[in-house]
Order: sequence, then structure tokens, then C-alpha cells
Amino acid sequence: MSAGARRGDLAILAGIAGLRLVLHLSTAQGYGIFRDELYYLACASHLDFGYVDHPPLSIALLEAWRTLFGDGLTALRFLPAVAGAGTVFLTGLIARELGGARTAQALAALAAFFTPYFLAVSHFYSLNAFDVLLWTALLLLAVRILRFDQPRLWLWFGALAGLGLENKYTLASLGFGLVVGLALAEQRRQLRSPWLWAGGVIAAALLAPNLVWQAAHGAPTLEFMRNAAELKNAPVTPLEFLGGQVVLVHPLLAPLWLIGLAALLFAPRFASVRALGIAYVALLVLMIFAHAKVYYLAPIYPVLFAAGCVEVEAFFARRAWRFAPAAVGVSIVAAGLVALPMTIPVLPPETFIAYSRAIGVGEPKMERMEKGALPQIYADMFGWRELADEVARVFHELPEDERARAVVLGRNYGEAGAIDYFGPALGLPRAISPHNSYWLWGTGDWDGGVAILIGEMPQELVDSFASVEKRGQRSCALCQPYESELPISVARGLRAPVSELWARYKRFM
Repeated sequence: MSAGARRGDLAILAGIAGLRLVLHLSTAQGYGIFRDELYYLACASHLDFGYVDHPPLSIALLEAWRTLFGDGLTALRFLPAVAGAGTVFLTGLIARELGGARTAQALAALAAFFTPYFLAVSHFYSLNAFDVLLWTALLLLAVRILRFDQPRLWLWFGALAGLGLENKYTLASLGFGLVVGLALAEQRRQLRSPWLWAGGVIAAALLAPNLVWQAAHGAPTLEFMRNAAELKNAPVTPLEFLGGQVVLVHPLLAPLWLIGLAALLFAPRFASVRALGIAYVALLVLMIFAHAKVYYLAPIYPVLFAAGCVEVEAFFARRAWRFAPAAVGVSIVAAGLVALPMTIPVLPPETFIAYSRAIGVGEPKMERMEKGALPQIYADMFGWRELADEVARVFHELPEDERARAVVLGRNYGEAGAIDYFGPALGLPRAISPHNSYWLWGTGDWDGGVAILIGEMPQELVDSFASVEKRGQRSCALCQPYESELPISVARGLRAPVSELWARYKRFM
């Protein structure tokens, strides 16, 4: 291929990725700030080598970014939007590395563009947006290593994997899948390569600071994972897990990735990268038996899309079906546009509710909590400013001496994060919460005298105070059911030492 043709291919991929970036930035204001964004901003105010429920990389990146550009919604969501665009571009490159020409590259990029899960996690600041990007980059490296026998690239693979593990621990599952794939495929000699082992050492070295932090804090992430599995995550059957894959990656895109999986497993043209097809099967089996959340497998689909599009391109070329690729591309776009309101808030809430009921597709079951009218990714964007306003009203009605001693106690990191995000402009004190990393950050200089309580608290906690008086209410019809009606109470006179209360109400899940 000539240099000019290669540049033309890259320009097309860059154009598709650029459109994805424009889509995200044009919808960045959405319904409002997301629950996890509030928490990540709070984490960014407590920079450390680890947190109860995630590693530190994306948090350090967030703190650096907001220092430069602030924490408004568009600024906050710019980096995940770039990550989403990068995933689209790299998926097209994987198709090229697998031998695909321009058609395969463009179709693969379009498939990644309209994958519902990829769209959803790139709309707000999320570890998952960077996780998908890092998986895609690692899969691109793996294709190049295996197809062109370039084992030195395992060093770069290890460095990127180490960064990925500092973003999200589940990236380790990709390593598991690749090891199984290499062991069962003709490329098993790669397992004896010193470059692969050196890459593993690099990855471990990059993860080491977080592991030291975990050891120093009593491995809180392991406690978090146990509690989440037992109390929070919804159990799913193997059939439900498979159905979740179809929904998250779009039912009408399933033929592309299924063709890609079959090609990676059986097609002669993909013999050199057979390990990647086996890796998918190994990961699928692992996650079903581990009762993993259905979206944990989603980041591997770019390589399946790429392989599927290479096969489709070759099939059409053999039959000289000149217009078939365009028809496939139009079908991908049309299918993606149908699902778009389910992944990015482009419709008013009431219109969205009617639309989702009309098409009859909802989010896969992932957590045990009761569902509301909106899916969780949307419901968790409502009510936070109103909560902070109501807490501020109650706070400013307190006598001056009580205001000087008061804290705001939220049941979870969303409620506490809303106070820390909106509160400074409203004159509120910082929030405390027993939930995840908020618990580690403690209670500061609170003396137990006065606390503003958000939501219905456990009776044992209420009984720990001399008096608890309801002083306000925040109502939100579109929020999650357990957040829809939040009483705001003033508690006075903690009967036990603050440290004793805090030790008793730790909540890692």
C-alpha cells in the first residue's frame, strides 16, 4: 500500500473518531453531573496511591485536568470523550493490522462508534472510558506482536498494561485470557519469550505503589469486592450474562462480532492471532463462573469487530458486491442512531421514558437495587444540586455556634460528593460519609455535637444521638428510588466518641 493510501485510510478513521468526539462534546451538559463524577472529584481532592474501590491513575489525571480547566461538565467530560474517540480510531487500526483494507477499517470504526456501552461510558468521567481505550490499545499491540512476530513489543504491552491496572484492576483479566490463548494456540512459544516476561515485570513495577498502599491500609479493595459481590451486585445466570453482551454491544451489531469470533477461532487467515479468539472464550467462561458484571467483558469487542469486518470485506470482494459495504455501513449507523438515546442523554427525560418503553430495550441487570423510571446511568444524574440547596437551607437556619461545629453526613459517596461539589458556593461545611474512600478520609475535627443527616439513617445510628429532628426534604421523581425522597435531619449530641461511631459504620461496597 502506498503512503498516500495509508494516509487516506488514517484520515477516514480520524474523521469517524472526530465525529464521535463532537457528539460527546455537544451533549456534555446532558441531564447533569453523574453520581460517580461527584465521587471522583472528591477523590481528586484526596490524592493518594489508592482508593477503596479503584486504583489512582484516572483520579490523578482528573486532578491535573481540573486544575487547568475547572470542573464544569464540559471540561469534566472532555477526557472521556477523547478516550471514546480514541477507541474508535484504534479499532479501525486493529482491522488494518489484521489485513483489512479501507472498507474493513471504516466499518470496524463505525461499529465501535455506535457500541452502546462504549458510548455510555464515554459520556461522563469514568474509569471505564479509559479502561476500554487501554484494552483496545493492548489488543492492537497483541495483534502486531502475534501477526508480525515482534516480541519486543511485549515491553510496551507491559508498560501499557501497568498503567491500565493503575486505572482498573479488571484489566488483569485480559492478561489471563491472553495466557490461556497463547497456551492453546500455535503461538505458545511467546510464553517463553524473555520480552513477554520483561513486560510482565514492568507491569508489576507500575502497579507496585498501589499494592503497597493496599497493604498499608489492610487491603480495603478486597473487602469492597467481597461486600459488593454479596450485597450489591445482582447475580446473573449464564444466559443473562450472554444476553447482557448482546444488549451492551448492540443486538444488530452481534453478527459482526460473532463473525469476528468465528474467524479468529477457525479462519486460516487469522491462524497467527488465534490466541485472541481463544482469549475471548476463556474470558467469557471465567466471567460467567466468577459472576462478574456483564460489562466487564465489553472492552474486548474491538478486536472481534475488527476481525468480523475484515471477513465481511473479503466476502464482498470475492463476489464483487460493490455496494454491499456501503449498505452495511448505513445499517450500522441506522442501528446506532436507534439506540443512541439509550446511551447518551439526547432526549428530554419524559420523552426518553416513552421512547425506551416503545423500543422495549432496557439496561442489563447489574445491581440488586430497585429500578426507577430511568436507567441507572441517567437516574444518577438528577437531584444533586437540589439536595445541596436543601441541605444549605437547613444549615443556614442553625444558630451560628452550631454552624461552626456542624458537618454534613451522607449515607453514600453520591450524597457526600454532591455537598462537596456544590457546597462551597452555598457556604456548607465539608461532607463526611461511611461509604468507601469517604470512610478512610475520616471525620476531620468534628466533635460529635451537630450533624446534618441526609436520608433515612439506620435506627442504631439515629439512637447514637441525643436528638434527631427532621428539618427538610429533597424530592426527586427521576432519581433512583432509594434517592427519590431524602429527609434532611439535624442530629445533636453524639452519645459515643466520634471514633467509635466511625469504626462501627464503615461501609465498603
